[in-house]
Amino acid sequence: MAGTPRIPAAEITGFKGALIKRFAKRALDGRVPTSIGVYWHNQKVLMSMSDIGSRMKKWNTCAEQLKSFAHMAVASQVGCSWCLDFNYFEAHNKELDMVKAREIPRWRESDAFSALEREVMAYAEAMTSTEPTVTDSMVASLRTHLGDPALVELTGVIAFANFTTRANIALGIESDGFSATCGLPPLAERTAVAAQP
Repeated sequence: MAGTPRIPAAEITGFKGALIKRFAKRALDGRVPTSIGVYWHNQKVLMSMSDIGSRMKKWNTCAEQLKSFAHMAVASQVGCSWCLDFNYFEAHNKELDMVKAREIPRWRESDAFSALEREVMAYAEAMTSTEPTVTDSMVASLRTHLGDPALVELTGVIAFANFTTRANIALGIESDGFSATCGLPPLAERTAVAAQP
C-alpha cells in the first residue's frame, strides 16, 4: 500500500481539480490516486502527462495485452509499485489474461507466456536497462511478428512506461492498492533480473 511520497500530495482544488477528481473517481472505483495530488504541484506537467496517456489509449495497431505486459515488465524492472498495481487494475478492467498479468514480475521463470510475449517483455527490459541493451535481432524478430507500425507503437508504450515509472520512483509514489479493489490476489513477487552481458 502507499507510503509517503517525497513531495506531499497537494490539495486538488478549483474547477479543473473538481473535474479531475470526478473523472478519477468514476474511472478508478471512487478513488483519486496519490500521484495526482503529487503532480498537482505543477499542473502543466500533470496535464501534459495525462494528455500523452490519453492519446496513447487511442493507439490500436499493437495488441493491448502485449502493450500491457510490456508496461508491467518495465514497472517491475524499475520497481514502480504504483505502475505495476495500476496496470494490473487496468488489465483486469480490459479483461486481459490475469493469470499471465500476475506473473509479469517473474516472467522469466513462469511457463505462462507465449514466445512472442516473452520477446515483448525482453524488449521492454532491454529498453529499460541503463544503458539500453536492445539488439538488432530483438527488433528484427519483433518486426517479423508484429510488423513495423505495431513495433513503433509498442516502443512508444515502453518509452512512456519508462517516463512514468521513473518519475514515480523519484517522487516516492507507491501503490495505491488498485488491484485489491478488484478483489484480486496480490501480484507475484519480482524475481531478480540477471545482469545483461
